[in-house]
Amino acid sequence: MNSPLRRLVATSATAAALTLLIIATAGAADAPGNAERGAYILRLGGCVACHTDTKKKGAPLAGGVALKTPFGTFYTPNITPDKETGIGGWSTEDFIRAMTEGKPPSGLPYYPAFPYTSYTHMARQDLIDLKAYLDTVKPVKYTAPPHKLHFPYNMRIGIVFWRLLFFKPGPFVPHADKSAAWNRGAYIVTGPAHCGECHSPRNFFGAVDEAQALTGTSAGPEGKPIPGITQNPKHGIGGWSKGDITELLNSGFMPDGDVVGGAMAEVVEDSSSHWTDADRAAVAEYLLTLPVR
Repeated sequence: MNSPLRRLVATSATAAALTLLIIATAGAADAPGNAERGAYILRLGGCVACHTDTKKKGAPLAGGVALKTPFGTFYTPNITPDKETGIGGWSTEDFIRAMTEGKPPSGLPYYPAFPYTSYTHMARQDLIDLKAYLDTVKPVKYTAPPHKLHFPYNMRIGIVFWRLLFFKPGPFVPHADKSAAWNRGAYIVTGPAHCGECHSPRNFFGAVDEAQALTGTSAGPEGKPIPGITQNPKHGIGGWSKGDITELLNSGFMPDGDVVGGAMAEVVEDSSSHWTDADRAAVAEYLLTLPVR
């Protein structure tokens, strides 16, 4: 092949490759944020309970909720669109980075009391829609108290090393051999609903013990024990039916007629009771497949 012809072929190939790249990029472009859908993602993620200090009659989503843990007390931040004390000055990319990487627009990474270790599995569009909704709520000027943590957890620089050891970022990847409902349930449990953050034991460094994920813990929120939600018949929900699980998520009633209390009561009131029937059923389908541990 002579030189001019080679250049023509090379140029054509390059042009074709660029065309395919442009097409692929255009197809992968983000859709505009949908605030109405974002309001549902807010409920799916349980943001209301953690970021609204109802005990002190705080404004919705203005933060200040005290989270007592074995490591000290954390105070949740203001996520209203106030530009000085909330996230009003954040771009959508700032928000996505905070949710999936645990990195604020400036400063050191967040403590994992903020469950970005689970939110990292959320779909990008869900986060875009959530930010679109948060931009519509009433801005409130309020700064939460500083965290009150025990040594050595009060040394925030340690989070940099903690992340190297325990943080595994990345979106949820569907399982091809499972149903769409199962994958939806797995996505909700491991991502936005971040069930493992409360229902799993943690090690000395505050990281979820993945080998015992969802098996419960004796040191949950407010120092209270949290039950397991695997198929363990003694320490989990082994023996529960799909209807038992969906009923609890909808009303808080357990199979024995008792009702959930504490942090789970808040989850039902502010989060799972607002989910669609399909999403509650999907979560049940997923939980019924968790192995006995």
